[in-house]
Formats: sequence, C-alpha cells, structure tokens
Amino acid sequence: MSSAAIEHAYRYAFASGVRENAEGGRLQLATSGGPTQFPYFFQGQLKQPRLSALLLRTLSKVVASRFHIPAAMLRRILATRDPVVTSGGGLIRFEGFSGCCSTYARLDLNPEAYDGVVVDQGTTNVDFNAGMQATLAQIRDNERVGLAVGTDEVALLRGAEQVVERKVKLPVRWLKGFVEVQAYQSRMERRSQLGRVETLRFLRSLPRSVIAKTVYWVVPAGNGLRLSQRESAGALRVAGIERLRLLDDLAPLADGLTVFADPQGNASEWQLHFGPLKFHLTLSAEVWRGFSGEGQVLAELAAKERDRLLKLVQGMLKWQAEIRPDEFAANWDASTESLRQAFATLGSRGLVGYDLARGAYFHRELPFDLTLIADMHPRLKSAQKMVEGGGVRVLRRTEDLIEAEVPGTDVTHRVRLSEDGDRCTCPWHAKHQGARGPCKHILAVQILTELETTTD
Repeated sequence: MSSAAIEHAYRYAFASGVRENAEGGRLQLATSGGPTQFPYFFQGQLKQPRLSALLLRTLSKVVASRFHIPAAMLRRILATRDPVVTSGGGLIRFEGFSGCCSTYARLDLNPEAYDGVVVDQGTTNVDFNAGMQATLAQIRDNERVGLAVGTDEVALLRGAEQVVERKVKLPVRWLKGFVEVQAYQSRMERRSQLGRVETLRFLRSLPRSVIAKTVYWVVPAGNGLRLSQRESAGALRVAGIERLRLLDDLAPLADGLTVFADPQGNASEWQLHFGPLKFHLTLSAEVWRGFSGEGQVLAELAAKERDRLLKLVQGMLKWQAEIRPDEFAANWDASTESLRQAFATLGSRGLVGYDLARGAYFHRELPFDLTLIADMHPRLKSAQKMVEGGGVRVLRRTEDLIEAEVPGTDVTHRVRLSEDGDRCTCPWHAKHQGARGPCKHILAVQILTELETTTD
C-alpha cells in the first residue's frame, strides 16, 4: 500500500454534537473548508430523527471500517478522515469512504426529509467525532430534533477561541477514490429491484463469517435474490460480501433495495430506500482493489481541455442536484459522447458526482486541494515523462485508428487506439485488458495525439 499522503487541516469552529434547547435537541454539525472557512448551509428540523441518526451512524461506520490490510497499518488513517457534505438543489448529501477505499457510502436527504431553510450551497467537510456518534445512538422518533450544517454564530465562537483544529495527512488513495467512484457509477446498469420483505430476507441471509477471498454470485430467486457460489448467466459477482453487512441495522427499516452493477462486473451499488432518504453503498470488485487504485479516470486526466465545451459545462455548474449531459447536446451543438467526456473530466477533478437513483450528475466541489491530482496517478506521471522524452512515435493514423510505438523497460511496445478498444502489447495491459484503466503506454499515445491535435 502506498503511504503517500497530502497535508490537510480540518479546522472547525466547534465540535459537532447534539445541543439541547427549549424546543428539543439540535444536531449541530461543524464544517471546515469549501466556499468559506466555516460554511453555513442548512438549519431545520428532521422529520424522521431516529432514522436520520441511524443513517448518519451507518455512514460513520463505513468510514471507520476496513476490509483489507492489517489494522496496524491503518490505525492512523482511520482516525483522520471526516465525511463530506454537499448542499445543492435542495438535497443534502453526505459522502465517505472506508479505510481501505473499497467501499463508498452516500446518504441523500431529499427536501421531503426535513422542514427547514437551505441557507447556502456548496461542499464542505463535517466533524463526525466519537462523542457526537454516541449521542446519535440515543435519538428517538418522539423527540424533536433539529439539524444544522454549520452555524450563523461562527464569528462569536471564533471570538471565544473555541476553534477545533486537526492537522492530518489525508491518504492519497482516499482522495483518489472520490474521483474514481463516479466514473464507475456513471456506467452502471440496474440489475434488481426488491420490495421491503425481499430486501430484509436477502440482507438477513448474508453469511456472518466469510473466508478470505471468497467470491459469491447474487442470483434472482422469485421476487428476491439469493447467494450462490457458482457463476451462472445473469449472476452478479460480489467479492468481499461482508461489506454488505454494514447495512444490517438498516435492513428492517428499508422500503426496498435497488442493485446496480458495472457491465464488466468491476463494481456494484446497493441502494436502500427510506421514502425521502436514500443510502448508497458502492463496492469495488475486490476488497484489495480500492476505487483509488482503479485508474478509470486516467484518460480524462490525460486529455487536454476541449476549451469551448469544457468551459460551457463548467460554467453551468450551479450546485444542481440533477445534470444530464444529453439535455445540452442540441443547444451546444455537441454530441452526447463529447459531453459525457466533458463531465468525466470534471468528475476527475472532483467537480461532479454521480447519482444512480436519478441517472444524473450532481455538482459538488471537494473541499481538498486537488491541483496535484495528476501526481496521484503514477501511470499518468510515467506517461507524461515518456511524451516529454520524445520516445513515443506514431506509425499510422487514420480517422478511426492510431498505431504507435512506445519504449518500455527493455522492449518497445506497440499501441493501437481504435473505436473497438485500445490495446497495448505490454504485460500490464495483457493482464487487466483495460478493466483497471489504460496502461501508461496507451496514456502516452493519448497525450501525444491530444497535444498534436491541439497544436494543429
């Protein structure tokens, strides 16, 4: 596991917690970074306080979990990450990753889930300290519980010197995961839709102990689903099935479950529905294959900005909860595919996420310094060095085909870019066949041809 990390300071005006007042309790979430130093996004009442608290606790459980790598190696990492919250289009979304980066979670609060006022829009970190999580466990539905994301009293709190600051090293793999997961989600297809009874039956049937590296296949069973250890037509492959046990406490309360999967079987998403609340759990192909190591966005990072289109797309981002690329194709005289690539590029920069339930992107700007994101990808850095060294040579170029030679360690590799798929003669590509993103040689050819196109 790479130990690379980026210096980051979580600076909160106070510690998150449940504050008691004359009207009942109020869950006061401290914020750090984003549009301002201490953003203030929302003030209101939760309509389902116990369920909302349970969903937030489950999100924090995901963040504190790890499914790969010895615990001693993750002790520091587990203590440093806080979830991210986005306010936009009336929705409040909380996001987080497991310590091993193999499991992504998101909680969506639709406007029907609260009575209140959206004060501002943006993305920020939120303080999920242990004391606040313990208090969440005590919340009941008969209580009147408010929710505040940030506060309008920050100036007073700062004057009283109550600022809470934690300087941490954010693991690069954790940051990379945020930009990788949307690349998978945007390609996923719906596989199953279960009702309340079938959802509970399936989640309760999951094994409580699993032998390492055991692979299960999820197959239809009447109106529900069941597990099999044999591959069959239409079956969904799931390794690290124990990750789904994170949903144990939620299963009895869910209205239903929707399952999505990547067509290549490299990731899946499990959405639990609770009326105006949704909980998303996205799993990588293997517990040892965190989203941060997949390289799905490398082609987008390697591409230079197509100025007109990319500027148009970025200019229309106004914290929308739903953005569909095909809706802009006619107005901007652009193909749906070129718009998809533009959104993928913005996703690789942390500017949009993807909502499978709505089949749309949503605007959010991760509150981290992602200007060094290209440096997070060793393959991309190697590819750029190859191009700068002048070793990449294009042999043949047609409208729909490019063939080139790229120097390797001891041999020269042959790269072919075409509409049928990109190929390289290197061992890495032979092993993964594009399932973990392009190899450095393919990236080098993509970078060179992009530069030549821009120069022409």
